[in-house]
Amino acid sequence: MENKKKRVLLIYPPSPVMNREDRCQQPVEDLLVIPPLPPTDLMYLASIAEQCGYEAIIRDYSLGGDFISDLNLLKPDYLVANIATPTFKSDMESVLMAKQILPNIITIVKGAPFLTYSDNVVYENPFVDYVIIGEPELTFKDILNNVPNEEIKGICYKENLQSIKNELRPFNNNLDDLPFPARHLIDNSLYTRPDNGKVQAVIKVSRGCPFHCFFCLATPVSGVKVRVRSAENIIAEIKECVDKHRIKNFLFWSDIFNFDRSWTIDLCEKIIKSGLKITWSANTRANTMDDELAQIMYKAGCRLVSIGVESGSQQILNNIGKKITLDEVRQTVKILKKNKIKIYNYFVIGLPWDTEKTVEETIKFAIELDSDFVSFYTAVPLPGTKFFAYAMINRLADSELSFDNAYYVPSVKTHTLTKERVFELHKSAVKRFYLRPKFILKTLFATRSIAEIKNYFVAGFNLLKRG
Repeated sequence: MENKKKRVLLIYPPSPVMNREDRCQQPVEDLLVIPPLPPTDLMYLASIAEQCGYEAIIRDYSLGGDFISDLNLLKPDYLVANIATPTFKSDMESVLMAKQILPNIITIVKGAPFLTYSDNVVYENPFVDYVIIGEPELTFKDILNNVPNEEIKGICYKENLQSIKNELRPFNNNLDDLPFPARHLIDNSLYTRPDNGKVQAVIKVSRGCPFHCFFCLATPVSGVKVRVRSAENIIAEIKECVDKHRIKNFLFWSDIFNFDRSWTIDLCEKIIKSGLKITWSANTRANTMDDELAQIMYKAGCRLVSIGVESGSQQILNNIGKKITLDEVRQTVKILKKNKIKIYNYFVIGLPWDTEKTVEETIKFAIELDSDFVSFYTAVPLPGTKFFAYAMINRLADSELSFDNAYYVPSVKTHTLTKERVFELHKSAVKRFYLRPKFILKTLFATRSIAEIKNYFVAGFNLLKRG
């Protein structure tokens, strides 16, 4: 008789809807144009589990489902939970619940919090069997293949009532070797573009960022070396999405999409040559875009580019190590508009050196650029960032540091502004940008479907509701 496959349950724990990619742990509800993204990290791990001969099940409980009922019904042998900093306590309570219901389950936690908080996790939380630190795929494979604990790089575990932290695993330099994410295990229709409501998949095209900005987790999470997948490997995944799942809209996820100009051009040329009729978005730095690059990106299907502008104050940009100028931002925006690529700019309000003056400069700069979409985040000193160390040393947290409603409700003050004032300025920035008659008319004239008009109406209603 054939042995029954062991079962792995991979989860986003019950919580407010948020994007749990380690670099960006963003609650979605409070951010106007941020859609929920599919659990691509879990889909990678699920594919590895299937390669290792396990049955894999993925659940995103932030979007619904009954965790307790599933534990009792599925009786998984392994639980893998993505743990996020803003929901750390409730996420860990879900893992505890699994251990109470299924005492023999092997519990594995992963996520950005463990970059800085790992040594004592399994000691203080005896219901946790493994903490994965860093890139999880190859470490997870070793766990499932029953490699002896002492030989697995990148884990923390308990032995003889002691917490053992192994040597960290080097970053994976051959991303083409990873299996494609297990999209057959999720309801892809839950993850759509915020403008037109069409299903959107995330394609992780590269990892790593050499810039290590003050507030960002990209470098701690993915390293300083930009590691890219081959164009052929990326296109094969796109074709799988189109052929098997009828998905034609994509977010090309990377820390810097066009860091390597020749790689970017090669990918775009191969997409064009493939004949794939897709649309996609990506991110860019303000000093890595030029007219030729924008042209070929548009021809290959790029319809939106996001730019981390962060501030309209050059002094703030210098302080956070952004290594861009306001004029470079202006030039990049001009190039993208010329080539009919929509622009999504990110700004951060409440960085330590922000004052009434610098925030006003940021708001005015956002309005000057007049991009299609903007997100104003409140500054969040996530553990693992330079910002976190700076906030602790300079006592920018009035009390115990809280990450509730991260990126919306401020968690720290600046050197001159209270948290309450930062929050007021943040809400003012959003309204001053989005409620401009010029912006509203431009957006209405640019819409191409009833679905888009409906989505913009809902976003506008939510904006006004905040008060």
